[in-house]
Amino acid sequence: MEQSVGMGFEELAARESWSAEDVKALVSQAAGGGDAVRRLRHLLQDTESRHPDVKGAAALKIGMLRYLLCRFPEAATALAAATDNKDRRFYQALCYKQLRQFARSVEEFERARDKGFDSLIVDSQLVEVKALAGDTDGAAKMLRQLSSATLGGRYAYLRGLVDELAGKTEQAVATYQAALVNDPYNNEVAFRLAYYCDLHGDEDRAIELYKTCISHPPVFISALMNLAILMEDSGRYEAAAGYLRRILAANPAHARARLFLKDVEASRTMYYDEDQAKRTAKRNAVLDIPVTDFELSVRARNCLKKMNVRSLGDLVRTSEADLLAYKNFGETSLKEIKDMLTAKGLRLGQLAEDDMLSTLFTSTPDPFPVEPTKPSNEGVRSIPLAQVEFSIRARKALESLKIATLGDLAHRTEAELLACKNFGQTSLNEIVQRLNEYGLRLREV
Repeated sequence: MEQSVGMGFEELAARESWSAEDVKALVSQAAGGGDAVRRLRHLLQDTESRHPDVKGAAALKIGMLRYLLCRFPEAATALAAATDNKDRRFYQALCYKQLRQFARSVEEFERARDKGFDSLIVDSQLVEVKALAGDTDGAAKMLRQLSSATLGGRYAYLRGLVDELAGKTEQAVATYQAALVNDPYNNEVAFRLAYYCDLHGDEDRAIELYKTCISHPPVFISALMNLAILMEDSGRYEAAAGYLRRILAANPAHARARLFLKDVEASRTMYYDEDQAKRTAKRNAVLDIPVTDFELSVRARNCLKKMNVRSLGDLVRTSEADLLAYKNFGETSLKEIKDMLTAKGLRLGQLAEDDMLSTLFTSTPDPFPVEPTKPSNEGVRSIPLAQVEFSIRARKALESLKIATLGDLAHRTEAELLACKNFGQTSLNEIVQRLNEYGLRLREV
C-alpha cells in the first residue's frame, strides 16, 4: 500500500482502504477542535452512503472513522464485518478497551500482533488494559520489560497510570506533571492529571488540561463531559451545553450526553434549597434506623422480621391494617410499635399520607431499568471505587459521602444519594447502571 506520509487530508480521505498508518496521518492532517469533528463526521456519512452493506475494506474504514468519533459500539460492529487483517484486529481491541470489555480487548490485541502489528505498540496497549482491568501488578511487571526510550511520552502515561490505579497517587501525579513538561500536548497524560485535579478541587487547572484533551481527534469524550459538568457547576450553562452538543454532533445517540444536556437546560431555572436538603438527609437518617435498634417484644420483632419490615422507613410505609392482618400480630404488639414511632415523631402509614415523604421515596422511571440481581460475593463488594469508572460529578458525591468500595455503595439508598448536593437523577441512573454491571444494586428502604 502507498505510504501515507506527506498526503493531505483530502487525499487520505479519498482512499477506499485504510491502514492504521493512514488513520495516524489523517489525524495529524485534521484541523483541531470542532472543525476536525465536522470533517470526520462528513467523511463518515459519505463513506456510509456509498457502502450501505458495510463489509470488507469499506467496513474497516467506516469502523476506524466511528472510532475516531468515539462511537465505540458502532465501530466494533463495523470492524467485525471488515477484512480480517492486523489493522482490523488492532482497532477492534481499541474499541473493546473503550467499552471496558478488557478480556476481549486483550484477545484482539494479541491477534493483531500475530497478524504482524507492531509488537511494541501492542505491548504498551496491553499494559494499559491490564492496569484498567485492575491487574496493576501484572501491568507493572510488563511495563518493566518495555523501554522508556522507544515508547517516549506513552511510557510516562503508562507509568503514571499503573501507579495511580495501584494507589500510589502522589507518585503518579509527579510522573504526569514531569511528562507534561516534556510534552504539553500529551492527551493521555493531560486527561489523567485533569481528572486528579478535578477530584481534588483544582478546577481551573482541570479545565485547562481537559481543553488540551479535546484539541484534536480522537477527542476525549470523557473530557468533554467533565468540562460540561464543571461549566454547569459554576453556572456557565451555555458553555456546558456547547460541550455536550459537541459530543452529540459526533455521536447523536450518546445517551449520557443527552441526559446531561437535559440537566443543563433544567439548571437554568432550578433552585437548590440547601436547608431543605439538610432536612431531607436528616429525615432519611432517621428512617434508615433498623427496627432491631429498639426494644420490642419477641413477638413484635419476629412478626416484623417475617413481614420484611427492617427499618423505621418500612414501618411508616405500613398501615395498621397491614400489621393486624398478619398472623399472631395483635393489639398489644400494635400499641407497642405505635408508641415507639410516636417517640420519634412518626406514625404508621405516614409515608402514604405525607406528600413530602412520598416525593422522597418516589423517583422518576429509570431509563436504564435493571433486573433483580443475583447475590453478590465479597470479592466484588471489596472492589475500590477508584477502579470503577464514574463521571466526575458522581465520583465527587461518593467521596463526600465517604463511600470507598462497591459494597459501601450498595449499602446506600437512592434517597441518601439524591440528598447529596449536585447529585441528580442522571447521576443516580449512572450509579444504578454501574452497580448492575457488577451484579449489585442499591439498598431498598
